[in-house]
Amino acid sequence: MLHQWIRRIAPVTLSLGLLTSVLPGTVLAADAPAAPRLSFGQLRTMPEADAKKQAEAWLKSVNKYDEKAFTATWSNPDRTVFEKVVATLQAGSPEAVKLLSESRKAGEVAPREVPTILKDTKQPAFFRSNLALAYARHLSSAKVYEEALEILQTVTPEQVVDPGTYFFHRAVAEYSTIQKEPAKRSIDRLLDDVQDAPDRYKMVATLMFFDMESWKKDEKDPSNIVRLMDNSERRLDLARGGQKTQEIQKKIIINLDETIKKIEEELKKQQQQQAGGGGGAMPTAPMQDSQIATNGGPGNVTEQKLKKLSENWGKMPEQERARAMVEITRDLHPRYREVIENHFRSLSKVQPAPR
Repeated sequence: MLHQWIRRIAPVTLSLGLLTSVLPGTVLAADAPAAPRLSFGQLRTMPEADAKKQAEAWLKSVNKYDEKAFTATWSNPDRTVFEKVVATLQAGSPEAVKLLSESRKAGEVAPREVPTILKDTKQPAFFRSNLALAYARHLSSAKVYEEALEILQTVTPEQVVDPGTYFFHRAVAEYSTIQKEPAKRSIDRLLDDVQDAPDRYKMVATLMFFDMESWKKDEKDPSNIVRLMDNSERRLDLARGGQKTQEIQKKIIINLDETIKKIEEELKKQQQQQAGGGGGAMPTAPMQDSQIATNGGPGNVTEQKLKKLSENWGKMPEQERARAMVEITRDLHPRYREVIENHFRSLSKVQPAPR
């Protein structure tokens, strides 16, 4: 079924290049995490009558049922079933109101941990699972992917009223944190198992699938380094310059060092071959994307220079930084220049220039 969907929309996605333009039990029983269940197309949005019945039963169990307000919520034709459930949860739980209000501002103040109530398996399954999905959806939209994924992993798609939203935001979080295989599994479940997933979810999921198919296995490939850079920059935008971000940046430096060293060795061999054959500085054939074009010059980027510049970046005034960037990227292929410029741009966010 996944392959049927991909074959149907592949011509559109490939011709338009859309990825960069799109590119984010019983009612009262306490729930325990259930083992993943194979659904084979059996998942779908809970029928409104069933969701309404469970929502009403939950409200009554917490002594917050207001018939007039409840009827107004569920008679609104502009709201989806999931939106009606979320409104019901807020009507019966001040803590749900507080959590969802905070999650809407996650782009400004990202949460540092998963709220306790969302991990409390003593809470009713209907309440905890759907509140977790609403909270995770807001975090995903704000690019707070780590906590969004952690929250979604505490519930199962069978426990929520909208499994399409569950799998879509789980796939987005996995894709955006460079978890290829988990993301592909979530996309498979979305396209194969959820009968009524919205077309917009299917389209974006398929675009992510195509993009991941092009990912190189070599983590030192420039495209993979750029992905790490994007992830690092996203975390810095969320004011997350801690250990995890530092580990990502360290990995970027190591991969860049090894890649540049390899390219310099290849360039040295090429220069020796040209010298031995009496050739000049001009290459006799087009250079590959994985090579740094210096036209036979000595090259300005070395492993030692890159490390030293990164270590001293926080001590350098703005003008000195600008001169260093011009010097270190002067002879680089545009593909590598962008990678290195992005790296030092990210460093600038956590190490402002001294005044």
